[in-house]
Amino acid sequence: MPDTLRRIIGTILLVVLVLLYALVAVTIASATLGTSPWYVHLAYFFFTGFLWILPAMWLIKWMHRPARK
Repeated sequence: MPDTLRRIIGTILLVVLVLLYALVAVTIASATLGTSPWYVHLAYFFFTGFLWILPAMWLIKWMHRPARK
């Protein structure tokens, strides 16, 4: 697969990942953390704020991998 095509696909997938992940994280938070204290909200959003980095790192590594010959 050419580098340009891989980077375009990766960019689109990264945007979709961030949007879907944010939607799921906020939906779970609003369904389960409604009456929790502020520090539980802080811990939840801190954890979920860093958790999306793992699939994004994999995707970015895939995007910048050298092309096979």
